[in-house]
Amino acid sequence: MKPPIHFYKPLAIGAPQPLRELPVRPERMIHFFPPHIDKIRAKAPETARSCDVMCGNLEDAIPIDAKDAARAGFIELLSKHDFGDTAMWVRVNALNSPWILDDLEQIIRQVGNKLDVIMIPKVEGAWDIHFVDQYVALLEARYAVRKPILLHALLETAQGVTNVESICAASPRMHGLSLGPADLAASRGMKTTRVGGGHPGYGVLADPEPGQNQRAFFQQDLWHYTVARMVDAAVAHGLRSFYGPFGDLKDEAACEAQFRNAFLMGCSGAWSLAPNQIAIAKRVFSPDVKEVLFAKRILEAMPDGSGVATIDGKMQDDATWKQARVIVDLARLVARRDPELAAAYGL
Repeated sequence: MKPPIHFYKPLAIGAPQPLRELPVRPERMIHFFPPHIDKIRAKAPETARSCDVMCGNLEDAIPIDAKDAARAGFIELLSKHDFGDTAMWVRVNALNSPWILDDLEQIIRQVGNKLDVIMIPKVEGAWDIHFVDQYVALLEARYAVRKPILLHALLETAQGVTNVESICAASPRMHGLSLGPADLAASRGMKTTRVGGGHPGYGVLADPEPGQNQRAFFQQDLWHYTVARMVDAAVAHGLRSFYGPFGDLKDEAACEAQFRNAFLMGCSGAWSLAPNQIAIAKRVFSPDVKEVLFAKRILEAMPDGSGVATIDGKMQDDATWKQARVIVDLARLVARRDPELAAAYGL
């Protein structure tokens, strides 16, 4: 581990200076797309207008014989288009795969100045981040990349979850974390084939009620512990956390419920795998209008966050002022991307 005095020094001569704070931008959804499919790649500029983040997927769900085409398609897309305020990410192949070195070298060489974040699958410890950090710095220096490319770690193994704090602290290049429920379920030996979401067999059985033959059963969230641990580790290191994929594209109600749980627990956004999930993520991860208007009243009543105020019969103090500040700050970010919500928020 680098000592604090060297933490923010570039790892290669000529590499850009690492960032001390993450860029301030809304990241309600990370929309995944397969760059090797011509029809989807052609629609990407239009899709990007409704997304906070677009992520070219080179890893899972990309056939082995399409790996090179997916990489080439992503490079072509970024070479030909300017995506404005929409952040451009790429999920490269795993660090033990035969494609990772070409993924990093070719993408940074050809479109490194248009790339915001590299998503690293199956990160198990700080050593994985250290390797990518050093290699990316060398490539940035060689190919004159002007701003540092950030790294985003996927928590997809039990070892990765165990080491989440050290992963967050591994590099100033770290952007955040995403939950990868399918691979994590396999790593843990969980008995589910679902990609995210709950399971009808995982729940709590209520005590018997006199005169009742049926006992109530309440389904629970398989991912509550992991999301909470991920959020705490990310926030403690100034990073962001995201719920990953929700695989049942047709079950919009369950997707929205899972996304809302993540939002309420502190996640910045979630992955979207299809256009209908973009709208769900946008709706869930944008603060409710009534919540924003009430939070603004708290801030107006207590401008410096001190003292006590009573609003609609409810006591407000410095703790609720901090909660209100979180809501209003997020609303300001969202308002930059969404004129309709900006008007509704009065921002």
